[in-house]
Amino acid sequence: MKAFIIILAVLLIGVAAYYLILPAFVVIEADEASPLSELPASQPSGPQKTAGGDGVQVIASGAFVAHEHDVAGTALLIENDGQKTVRFEDFDTVNGPDLHIYLAADLKAADYVDLGAIKATKGNVNYDIPAGTDTAKYNKVLVWCEPFRVLFSYAELE
Repeated sequence: MKAFIIILAVLLIGVAAYYLILPAFVVIEADEASPLSELPASQPSGPQKTAGGDGVQVIASGAFVAHEHDVAGTALLIENDGQKTVRFEDFDTVNGPDLHIYLAADLKAADYVDLGAIKATKGNVNYDIPAGTDTAKYNKVLVWCEPFRVLFSYAELE
């Protein structure tokens, strides 16, 4: 009976270690097309703000800041004919268990909009923002570990 308990404990620890540690070593790369590719050739793209009007424009941006884990890249808030998107450019972070992307009013994720599971830990990706979301209020982009309620990194959109 004692051997059974030891074997069961080892199996449970192994499963937990697999769930918690292995994702950190998994790199997911993506290179989604930018909504900014719809800009006319004469209009600049990138983190600078562009002139108003209809069409595609960067309305805010911010560099990612490490919190619990190192990170690199920029978050852009892009508006395309009324649809807002958060775009990660040159993004690079470690993976983790069940990471989500939040638009939040604070860094504690007390008030946030969940944009879904992280699409990539490296590269360029887009996250659509639900219509009606107040991006002036929800101006922080969080990389959030759901099971442990830990902030991996963030960018403040200004």
